Amino acid sequence: MEMTDKLEALFEKAKEDETLKNKLLETAKSANPIADFCEIASNNGFSMSVMDIVNQGEEFYAEIKRSTNGGGENSPDLDFQSDEYSIFLMRLKKL
Repeated sequence: MEMTDKLEALFEKAKEDETLKNKLLETAKSANPIADFCEIASNNGFSMSVMDIVNQGEEFYAEIKRSTNGGGENSPDLDFQSDEYSIFLMRLKKL
């Protein structure tokens, strides 16, 4: 299962399980939020590591850079890299 599929399946499960949703949201207050997020995800059947989350964001950012003017010197700098963890929590908060 690809990382995007895992995150989407975890999101769907959290929509149905208020306890899981709250645990995932609480990771934002943790000293190691992404590590705690991955542990909760893994304990719920969606095996992932911190590097999986980081890599997913970097791959997305690289795709955006390559798609703009060939990704060369003239491609625009983005103010951020896609942060899959933050995006996931933002979506979850909106429920």
